[in-house]
Amino acid sequence: MEWLGLQFFGPHLDNGQQLLNSSHNPYLVFLAWLVACAAVLAVLHMVERAANSEKTVAKNVWRWLGASCLAGGIWAMHFISMLAFESRSETHYDLGITIVSLLVAWIGALIAMQILNRPASTRTRLQLSALVFGVGICSMHYVGMSAMHSNHLTHYQPLLIALSLLTAIAASYGALLMTSYLRSASGVSHQLCIGAISVVAGAALMGVHFIGMWGVHLYAPTGETSQMLIENNHWQLALMVALISLLLIGCSISAALVDKKLQHKEHDLKRVNALLSQLDQARMSLQQVAHYDPLTNLINRRGFNQIFAEKLIEHTAQNGKLAVMFLDIDHFKRINDSLGHDAGDQLLKTIATQIKSATRSHDDVVARFGGDEFCILVGLKHRDEAQSMAQRIMHKLKEPIELAGRRMVMTTSIGISVFPDDGTTSTELLKHADLALYQSKGNGRNGLTFFSSNLKARASLELQLEEELRNALVDGAGLLVHYQPIFDLKTGRVAKLEALVRWQHPEHGLLAPDRFIGIAEANGLIAELDHWVLRKACQDLAALSHLGWQQLGVAVNCSALNLGRVELADEIENALRTSGIAPYRLELEVTENALMSNINTTSQLLRQIRALGVSLSIDDFGTGYSSLAYLKRLPLNTLKIDRSFIQEVPASSQDMEIVQAIIVMAHTLHLQVVTEGVETHQQFEFLSQYGCDFIQGFLLSRPVPFEALHELLEELNRRPLSEPGYATLQLSGQ
Repeated sequence: MEWLGLQFFGPHLDNGQQLLNSSHNPYLVFLAWLVACAAVLAVLHMVERAANSEKTVAKNVWRWLGASCLAGGIWAMHFISMLAFESRSETHYDLGITIVSLLVAWIGALIAMQILNRPASTRTRLQLSALVFGVGICSMHYVGMSAMHSNHLTHYQPLLIALSLLTAIAASYGALLMTSYLRSASGVSHQLCIGAISVVAGAALMGVHFIGMWGVHLYAPTGETSQMLIENNHWQLALMVALISLLLIGCSISAALVDKKLQHKEHDLKRVNALLSQLDQARMSLQQVAHYDPLTNLINRRGFNQIFAEKLIEHTAQNGKLAVMFLDIDHFKRINDSLGHDAGDQLLKTIATQIKSATRSHDDVVARFGGDEFCILVGLKHRDEAQSMAQRIMHKLKEPIELAGRRMVMTTSIGISVFPDDGTTSTELLKHADLALYQSKGNGRNGLTFFSSNLKARASLELQLEEELRNALVDGAGLLVHYQPIFDLKTGRVAKLEALVRWQHPEHGLLAPDRFIGIAEANGLIAELDHWVLRKACQDLAALSHLGWQQLGVAVNCSALNLGRVELADEIENALRTSGIAPYRLELEVTENALMSNINTTSQLLRQIRALGVSLSIDDFGTGYSSLAYLKRLPLNTLKIDRSFIQEVPASSQDMEIVQAIIVMAHTLHLQVVTEGVETHQQFEFLSQYGCDFIQGFLLSRPVPFEALHELLEELNRRPLSEPGYATLQLSGQ
C-alpha cells in the first residue's frame, strides 16, 4: 500500500528483499537539535510579545513571525536531520515536495499560534492547539520524507508512525501548557523557564523525527553485493540551512528582545506620566485644600489674600476702586446651639450660595474666612456701588431658609472699606473693613457701616485701653469701687450696697464701666476684673464692719462670661474667707441673659454658690427672657426691676401695671424685690404702696467712693426718706 509516496505494506520479504542498515551523523543531529531549540526559544518570545502587545496589528505581526520561526526551525531541524541520514543507498530529494513540507509546517504553526493567543487559554483550547500543531509537525515530517528518493525500496512501520504522531501531540501540549504558565512568571525565573522549555521542546521535536525515522526501513534485493555506507557529503548544505535558520531566528529573537525593552521603557514612561499626572492631581488637590473652604467651596483666607494682592496691582495701575466687605451672620451661634453643628453647616452652605447669587459672578470674589465670617471683594467705579451691593446681599439673605424642619430668616452685619480711600494694602483694608463690621454689630446688627477715620481712632483707643487695663489689673493702679446704697422700705434704713467698678484713667479721667467692661469681655479680662471687684468689695465691707456697720450687705455684679467658669464658686469662698465676711452679707447679681445662656451649667453653679450661704439676685429683670419656668428652677433670693420700667412712673399707667405685676409675681415665688433707678418721691411712694422691698437710685445717692460711705450712711439713716427736699439735697450734695 502506498500513500503520499510512502510504502506501508509490500511483498518485499516474499520476493527475497534484504534489510539495509543505516545511521545518522551525530554532529549534524546535534546541529539540528540546536536549530530546534532556537526555534522554540524564538516562538516563546514571539508568544510573549503577541500577548503583551496592545495594538491588534502588532499582535498579528508577532503571531505570523512566531509561526514562521517555529515552522522554519522545525523544517530546518527535519531537513538537517535528513541530511544526517547515512545508508548504503544513494538518496536525493525532491525540491518541490520539500517546499510543500515547509508550507505544511508553517500552516500548522500559524493555526496553533492563533488559537493559543486568544484572550482565555482554556484547557480545551490548549488541547486543540496541541492537536493541530502535532498533526502539522507529523505532516511536515512525512511530506518531507516523501521527498526523499532512493534506489532501494523504502518501507514504513504504521505503529511507529502513529507513535510519532502521539509524541508530537503530547510534546506540543506540554510545551503549550508550560508556555501558558510563563505569563505568571517574571525576572530570572522567567528566563530560566524559557531556557528549560526550549531545551525540552527541542529534544521532543527531535524525538518525533527520529521515532518517524525509526519506522523507515530500506530493502535491497537478496544477493545484491554488500556496499559500505555511502557518506552523503551534505555538510555544506546542512550548515547553510542551519546558518540561515539560526540567523533568521536570531534576528527574530533580537527584535523581540528589543521590542520588550522598548515596551518596558514605554511602560516606564507611562508610569512616569501617570505619576506626573497623579502629582498634578495631588498638587491641585493640595491647592484646593490650601485655597478653598471644603464646606462651602468658596476660597479661603489664603486664596483670598492671593487674589486680593493681584487685584490691588491691577486696580492701582488702572486707578480703579475696590470695596472690601466683611460680612457676619447675626446670632449664628444660636443655630449651632439649638439645632446642632450639622444644621449650622447646612445653613452656611445655603448662605454662601445666596451671597454668590447676589454678586457678579465674574468680577466679584467671595471668600469664607471661617465660622460665619465671609469676605467679598468688589470692583467699583463709584463708591455708592458698594452700598448697593451690600444692600442687595442683605436683602438676599433675608429670604426664608428651610432648615431642620423650620423656616427661618437670617440677617447680617456688614463692614466696608474702599481702596484707595481707606487704605492701599490688603492688610490695611481688611483691618478697616473688620473695624466697620464691629461698628455694625455695635449699632444693633442687621446693618452696614463704611469705615471712617473715627473708627480707626476708636479702635486705637480701645487697644490702648486694653493694654492699660491689663496693667491696672496687675498692680491695681487706677481701679476703684464706688458704692450705691440700697434702701430697705420696711426698716427705713440702708440694708446693702451695690459695688460698681470705676477706672481713674491718667489721661481720660474717671471712666464708667460702659467704657471698659466691653473691652474686658472681648479680650478675656472680665473674669480677672470681676474677681478683683469681688475681693475689693469684701475687703471694704470688712472695713465698714469695723466702723460699726456689721449688718450691712454688699451686692457684686457677675458678668455672663464669668458665670460660665467653674472656678467662680471657689473664688467667692476664698474672698469671703480672706476678708472674714459672713456669706449671707454677700449678694451676687447676674443678668437674665447670663442665666439663660446655658441654663443647665448655670443652675448647677448657682446652687454651689447658694450652698456657701451667698445670696443670689437676678439683675435688670424684664429686659431679657423673663421666663417664669426658669425662675422657679433657679435658687434666687432677689429680683431687681430694671430702671426702664420706673422712669415713666407715675406718668405711664402701663409701666405702673408692669411693675405691680412683677412685684406680685416675685413675692409669689418668695423673692424679694429691688427697684433701681428711683429718682422721685412719687416713684418712692408708688413702690412703697405696692409692697416693693428695696429701692436704689439717685433719690438716695449716686455711687460714691469708699471714703465717703461712712458719712453718707449716717446721713441716710438719720434723715427720713419722705422728708420734703430730700432728693434735691442728695442730688446737689453729692
